[in-house]
Amino acid sequence: MAKLILTHEVTGLGEPGDVVEVKDGYARNYLVPRKLATPWSKGAESQVTAIRKARKAREIASLDDAKAIRDSLQSKPVVVPAKAGNAGRLFGAVTTADIASAVAAAEGPSIDKRKIEIGQPIKATGDYTVSVRLHPEVSATLAVKVVAA
Repeated sequence: MAKLILTHEVTGLGEPGDVVEVKDGYARNYLVPRKLATPWSKGAESQVTAIRKARKAREIASLDDAKAIRDSLQSKPVVVPAKAGNAGRLFGAVTTADIASAVAAAEGPSIDKRKIEIGQPIKATGDYTVSVRLHPEVSATLAVKVVAA
């Protein structure tokens, strides 16, 4: 078992700044090469506190605020314009950054692109549903309408 410090959020494992123990192969082949985690050491404890402090500054403070943001996100669909061909197939794919900027353009709350989870890659025009993790206890389902630009 390898002891690591997460530097990014890993679904099902933990938040940035968490110290986790995972199997050696998972650490060596997936987490460390993708820079999602760093090896744990005694000197890295200061790094953990800095990551946690930065995360608290970005996080939505209370559960009530998260629920209010969830209700505002779920109230109306977000329209994302993208370059598309004649058959409605996109040139590329819609990313989490595209969705976050579309929410901000629609005068919605600012969302961190790392909190948006897309199930399947969005590569065609149409209606889609994505998940947004607002708080450890609150997540929102966001309706996304992809239109040809």
